[in-house]
Amino acid sequence: MSKSFMGVRLRRLREERGMTQAALARCLGISPSYLNQIEQNQRPLTVPVLLRLNEAFGLDVQLFSDRDEARLIADLRAALADQGAGASLAEVRELAANMPGIARTIVAMQRRLRETSERADLLAGRLSTPTGATPAAFEAVRDWFYDRRNYVAELDEAAEAIGGALPRGAMVAGLVDRLAQSGVRFALDASGQSLRRFDAPARLLQVAAHLAPGQQAFQIATQLAFLEQGEAIRRLADDPRLQPDAQALLRIGLANYFAGALILPYGSFLETAEASGYDIELVARAFGVGFETACHRLSTLQRPDARGVPFFFIRVDRAGNISKRQSATDFHFSRIGGSCPLWNIYEAFARPGEILRQVAQMPDGRSYLWIARTVHHGQGGFGAPVKGFAVAVGCDLTHADRLVYARGLDLRNPGIATQIGPGCKLCERPGCPQRAFPMVARPLAVTEGEARFAPYSAGAG
Repeated sequence: MSKSFMGVRLRRLREERGMTQAALARCLGISPSYLNQIEQNQRPLTVPVLLRLNEAFGLDVQLFSDRDEARLIADLRAALADQGAGASLAEVRELAANMPGIARTIVAMQRRLRETSERADLLAGRLSTPTGATPAAFEAVRDWFYDRRNYVAELDEAAEAIGGALPRGAMVAGLVDRLAQSGVRFALDASGQSLRRFDAPARLLQVAAHLAPGQQAFQIATQLAFLEQGEAIRRLADDPRLQPDAQALLRIGLANYFAGALILPYGSFLETAEASGYDIELVARAFGVGFETACHRLSTLQRPDARGVPFFFIRVDRAGNISKRQSATDFHFSRIGGSCPLWNIYEAFARPGEILRQVAQMPDGRSYLWIARTVHHGQGGFGAPVKGFAVAVGCDLTHADRLVYARGLDLRNPGIATQIGPGCKLCERPGCPQRAFPMVARPLAVTEGEARFAPYSAGAG
């Protein structure tokens, strides 16, 4: 418990239970004056008092944890920046630490406002998305997975029960047999028109013939998710906090989650990752999957009784568009203003196929180890389109010594860290050589260094 002054949270807990200070003090075995000082943030909330709270009320001690505080601070700053409202980092931290409920309400209000604006743009014909889902729906689904630390126990355990009984890296035959048990026929599709096509009336599943065996297994497993876990997926996606388009998108995400958990069963995958020092290429080769698939699975290893390193995962294209991002911990991916060009994921495009590593430090002082590499999707061949991406996984520096990628790095030397940020619109580093434009919602006074961002500055060529 790194944040010990949490008086507002304690006072809220007492008010929700309709208790006076004297009554709560008696339950905790402390004096009313001592409790009053804790609620006024004049005294810290100590571990013994926290344990008595847990004993007396059986509450979740995470109520007094700062686990989500870093992400909440970043989300709150982004919401305020969207509205052009200036607030110091100290003020935002105070609100997030002591009144997280209010902070989350502000973030939710801004999210709903943004979603309403995007829907208006859709109706006006100025914005379109091929899936029919709004950008806000994608954010809502990402937040749904983040709230569960990117781990869905019900689907993960069901998938492991199937995948754990099949030969590692050669699951296609076993999965085809499982389809047959459900009365579904399987065929390879040489047309290349789609990766997976299911004809429900004919009970026929077709998978693209050009896919590698691991990719074919993933597509079959995705269809099995809808066939065998359809009720569980519908129940999980039927979240009243989500709009219908977000619920539909979540059902697809849950099916893909199940497929990844099936072809990469939790227990054996974690064991292999730990034994290899999380060497991604070795792990991917052991299971017959690609680099990106292995990275994605690494970000889900948060089973309560068998946790792996809590990774973040991201995929971008050359233009900087983020098409995938998952996080098992509190690293914040910026929702506005793009990402930081000093991040090694962008350098990966200049060094294709090479694994790059980087120790990076955010403005809040937290440091991370990042591993990035390019990947390609497509059939190849002359004239055939091939999609190129860069993918990266990262973890807090406190876990870096468990990774093979930390070898030879002096992790205790702060000088090796690259100073990155959440994107120029939210980053307060004034001397950054790569700053593209000023931080949003800064004070109106413009420094000499910021004058170059003015649209018609004197002497501009």
